[in-house]
Amino acid sequence: MSDAVTLALDDLHELAVRVLTVSNTSHDNATAVAQALVAAEGDGIASHGLSRLPFYSDQALSGKVDGRAVPVATDSTPAQVLIDARFGFAFPAIALGLEHGMQCATALGAAVIAIRNSHHAGVGGYHVERMAEQGFVALGFTNTPGAMAPWGGFKATFGTNPIAFACPRASVSPLVVDLSLSRVARGKIMQANRQGASIPADWARDENGQPTTDPEAALQGTMEPLGEAKGAALALVVEILCAALTGSQFGYEASSFFEANGPPPGIGQLFLLLRPEVMAGDGFVGRVEELLSYILTQDGTRLPGSQRLQHRLLARRDGVSISRSLHQDLLDRAGV
Repeated sequence: MSDAVTLALDDLHELAVRVLTVSNTSHDNATAVAQALVAAEGDGIASHGLSRLPFYSDQALSGKVDGRAVPVATDSTPAQVLIDARFGFAFPAIALGLEHGMQCATALGAAVIAIRNSHHAGVGGYHVERMAEQGFVALGFTNTPGAMAPWGGFKATFGTNPIAFACPRASVSPLVVDLSLSRVARGKIMQANRQGASIPADWARDENGQPTTDPEAALQGTMEPLGEAKGAALALVVEILCAALTGSQFGYEASSFFEANGPPPGIGQLFLLLRPEVMAGDGFVGRVEELLSYILTQDGTRLPGSQRLQHRLLARRDGVSISRSLHQDLLDRAGV
């Protein structure tokens, strides 16, 4: 018997919605979460796909995340929007903020959207890509529970703090750049731990600050920053943008995304939307294409996100595979 089960994307979405609604989550919120997780799965980003659903389910059941929370716009200026996620899932709060933000950016050329009292935002590229599809240049930031130490330190102070960027292209999917400020995403270490596999020694340190190849020890310690001191400095910037600026928890204050008990993480997100024609006129997309074409004239190059788009096409045609154990867990949670 195969260790994997292959399902169509629509079937995965239906199962995810069922798991969440059974886990004390409103249908609207469950739909928003399921769309994001299934999109990640279809793009080949399994670390942020259906493997997250059991954690979400447990936290909704325990009340660590309020599955029935309705996000609200609490304050705004003509170019700034503040959304309170009310300790619910991040996806509906971000969607509300970006909806307001597009209206502001359309009128004024730019908008800043801040989300407070939030939760795990999933794949950052998922949010900014949708904005680029509407013609905006978009930047997104989120802080996360403590996972990285300041450069030279040993205490988990910053999150892995992903940054995402997207811009429109001519007649093709937007360019999307999505990266964590740790050397690798924490989800990859969790996958290695579940599989009983070792990790490269430059991914993480144990709780004593020593490099480790043991994923379990890594999860008890700290992640290595991307670019060493430079990555740690960028993580500090994201903490300030997403926590200090939005009135949310710093990484070292936030509870885990992976544990059912404890207070809500209460972290934050920040998005910037720009209407490119305000500054660049009608030539923006053409100039972007000139740059990307020049990059591709060089042997061995590829554009960021190209593999993700290949995965997406295959997933739409063939479905995606998840482990049989995860599939059974989700079926049990869904009561089917």
